[in-house]
Amino acid sequence: MENIALIESFSEFKDDKFIDRVTLMAILEDVFRNALKKKFGSDENFDIIINPDKGDLEIWRNRIVVEDGEVEEPNEEIELSEARKIEPDFEVGEDVSEEVKLVDLGRRAILALRQNLISKIHEHDNTTIYKQFKDLEGEIYTAEVHHIRHKAIILLDDEGNEIIMPKEKQISSDFFRKGDNVRGIIEGVELKGNKPLIIMSRTSPVFLEQLFFQEIPEVFDGLITIKKAVRIPGEKAKVAVDSYDDRIDPVGACVGMKGSRIHGIVRELGNENIDVINWTNNPQLMVTRALSPARVSSVKLNDENMTA
Repeated sequence: MENIALIESFSEFKDDKFIDRVTLMAILEDVFRNALKKKFGSDENFDIIINPDKGDLEIWRNRIVVEDGEVEEPNEEIELSEARKIEPDFEVGEDVSEEVKLVDLGRRAILALRQNLISKIHEHDNTTIYKQFKDLEGEIYTAEVHHIRHKAIILLDDEGNEIIMPKEKQISSDFFRKGDNVRGIIEGVELKGNKPLIIMSRTSPVFLEQLFFQEIPEVFDGLITIKKAVRIPGEKAKVAVDSYDDRIDPVGACVGMKGSRIHGIVRELGNENIDVINWTNNPQLMVTRALSPARVSSVKLNDENMTA
C-alpha cells in the first residue's frame, strides 16, 4: 500500500476495545466505497478485499474488454489494447480485474479517506459508550477525580471514559482531590454532538436506595423491599421498608446491631442522618411514622393533590 498514514490508521483501530472485527471491516469498506463513488461515479464494479490481521486492503476494478474505440462506459469497459497491457492474451468479451492503487485516488482523496475513517470509528465508539452507560443508569459507579472545576468535577473511569458530576449533584460536605475514587449513580446519559455526556449524582434518592442494595444482604436478595426513599442530601433521609416475610424485621435488618449495617451508608453520604421506617398502606399512619420523632396530633389528607 502506497499510503503509510492510511495503513497506520487502520492498524491503530484494529485493536480498538469498542469495535469488533466484522464492524471494523464494514466501516472500512463503507469508507472506501464512498471514495470510489466520488472518483469513478459508481462502486458497483469494484471488489474490496480487507485483511484485518495485517491492517491492509486491496481494491480491484472489474471491467469487460471491448474493441478499441468502442468504450461507452469507461468505468465498466476497457479497450482491448489497454487490457493487453495488463495481460497480453486478453480477448474481447472477457472480464478484466485491475488493482486500483491508493495513489490513483489522489492525495486529497487519501487524506479525506483517513479523516473519514477516524471519524466513523470515533462515532461508533461514542455510540457504544452511550449504550453501555445508558444500561447503567440508576446503578452505582466508581470513577477517579481527574479535574476539579468550579461548577463540576470531571471523573475518568478505568476505560478512560469522562463522567461529569455537577456541583448540584454533590453532597454539600463532599470534598475531593485529584486521584480520589468517587462513588455515585449514573443519573443520565445523552449524546451531545455525537459525544456521550455522562452525569453522575450523589444527591439522588436512587443513590441511597442502591447503597442499601449493596450493603444490606436482605435488600439485595429481595427479602426486604425499599418502598420509598427521600432525602435532603448530606442532612437527613427517610427510607420506608417492607418485608413479605413476617419473620424478618425490615427496620432492624437494615439498621443492624447498634447501627452496624447502616453505618457504612451514613459515612458514604457525609454522615447523613438516615431514619429507616416500616412501610404501611395506611396513609395517616405512614405520615405519622415519616414525621417521627415529632409528635403528630392529627393528619389531614388531600387525596386530590396526594399531600397531607
